[in-house]
Amino acid sequence: MTLATLSLVVLASCLHAGWNLLAKRAAHIGPLFVFAYNLVACIAYAPWVLWRLWQASAADGISWTWAAAGVVALSGLIHLAYSLCLQRGYQAADLSVVYPVARGTGPMLSSLGAVILLGEPPSEQALAGLGLVVGGIGLIATQGRLAAFRRPGGVAGVRWGTATGGLIASYTVVDAYAVKALGIAPVVLDWCSNLLRFVLLAPVVVADPRRAWEAMRGFRLVALAVGLMSPLSYILVLAALDGGAPLSLVAPMREMSMMIGALLGMVVLREAAGPWRLVGCAVLIGGVMLLSGG
Repeated sequence: MTLATLSLVVLASCLHAGWNLLAKRAAHIGPLFVFAYNLVACIAYAPWVLWRLWQASAADGISWTWAAAGVVALSGLIHLAYSLCLQRGYQAADLSVVYPVARGTGPMLSSLGAVILLGEPPSEQALAGLGLVVGGIGLIATQGRLAAFRRPGGVAGVRWGTATGGLIASYTVVDAYAVKALGIAPVVLDWCSNLLRFVLLAPVVVADPRRAWEAMRGFRLVALAVGLMSPLSYILVLAALDGGAPLSLVAPMREMSMMIGALLGMVVLREAAGPWRLVGCAVLIGGVMLLSGG
């Protein structure tokens, strides 16, 4: 994996950790918040998509097959389920439980899907790196205490986090196939997915526009930030895949977002840096090093 590809994934991880912290603040708004940030994403990224489509048209024309349209639609449906599941999880439990469980479950299933469906057998080094990444995430989240999952909302957090992780694995494999096998541009794929979510969630707003507007009071700038950060964090990951990086390495490397979140909490928010959290960061860094060299 090249330095440029690694940089894309690191930047994506920073953005991902940031927008999830913001989404947790608006968890109680639910589908309305998902609709709002998808509206922002559709508007903000439309010029880039149009430019990309114009480029493709000028080069060799645009050819949409039924297979491509079906994969894009499937991707959009899975992303919608993921967005709603994540918001529901943040309503039911703490970020420190839902987020690590989701991010830990996702790469394991994504890597398995890459091996079975995309023919990317991982090396022993990559498998060891994956194990360290997942183990590091667990240490950062629990600080060495499994009782963290027995706190109020802990069981619900595991349940919703696992469900979210399964959806992460599903859309990661589907989108990797769209980018690597069908040649769909990452920004176009993500924008179409956002557009589908916007259309499917529109009835929630149309039913009572005034109530929807009032519900977003105090969170409109948050929706703006998430609408800009969330697509970009994923487009960077798809760009890494489009550049030839194997899914079985990119998927677990994305989990650096947990390490970044923990370190920002220690440095910026002055959160307690217990020994287990520091060990978890060290373990996670070791896993990323193994994966990047795999």
